[in-house]
Amino acid sequence: MDLLFFILLPIIIIICVIVSLYVYYYNKIQDLIIRINEVENIIDTSLRNKYDYLNKAVSIIKGNNKELKSEIFDEIIKLRARKISNFDLDRKLLAAYTELDSVLSNNEELKKSEELIKIKNNIEEIDDNLSNYRQYYNDNITEYNRTIKTIPTNIIAKIHKYQEKLFFDRKNMNDDDYNDFKL
Repeated sequence: MDLLFFILLPIIIIICVIVSLYVYYYNKIQDLIIRINEVENIIDTSLRNKYDYLNKAVSIIKGNNKELKSEIFDEIIKLRARKISNFDLDRKLLAAYTELDSVLSNNEELKKSEELIKIKNNIEEIDDNLSNYRQYYNDNITEYNRTIKTIPTNIIAKIHKYQEKLFFDRKNMNDDDYNDFKL
């Protein structure tokens, strides 16, 4: 009986240590996934708010200036029906905001519109927050990718088929495609 106890006790201890380490590292990966998903949702909501403000600004501008022709503004209106990534949406919204800023700068009547000034300030606040969210997202992606590539967490990542994730700007640091680094 004592011999059996001395044989089983180390085996049970080893199994408990392995299970504890597995749970610890699995939870570490899950924590990173949760943080990434949460900030993705925040970025998505912020981009939708920015889109709504731009859409409202376009309506105000077109209501005040019938002869204004703008492909970017027309594209903003069409965006709702298209399925694009947050990264692509962010780029299109940035182009639309740049055009909005240009239109406001060149039109004295629109410059004085309190509603447009308020919209522009709200968009600038969203852009400041988005910059922080992107940084937080990319920091967590870096940590996640590092975690699933290092021992012992890479074993858990392979068991659960976790894949490396791309940064917010969709740049893949592990491929040979250098075109994705263009701005």
